[in-house]
Amino acid sequence: MTKTVHGFIRGKTIQLTEEVGLPEGQEVEVLVTSVSPKPQWGEGLRRCAGALADQWTVADDRILERIQQDRARDSRQEAAE
Repeated sequence: MTKTVHGFIRGKTIQLTEEVGLPEGQEVEVLVTSVSPKPQWGEGLRRCAGALADQWTVADDRILERIQQDRARDSRQEAAE
């Protein structure tokens, strides 16, 4: 029988997250592979925030301000009567 089951290390014990369906005392062979924790949503953005802070200019601020104004402007056209 081969089955992939997740668990947690507790000292010299591995605590499994589910039953494996084997009787108590059954000898098994274990292959341990560490699992990286899943990052929370937005974690990548938080890690890279400020990466270009030392290269940011006043001109960049003006560009972003203009983009924000363009997005806020009502782009719908008036209906002809």
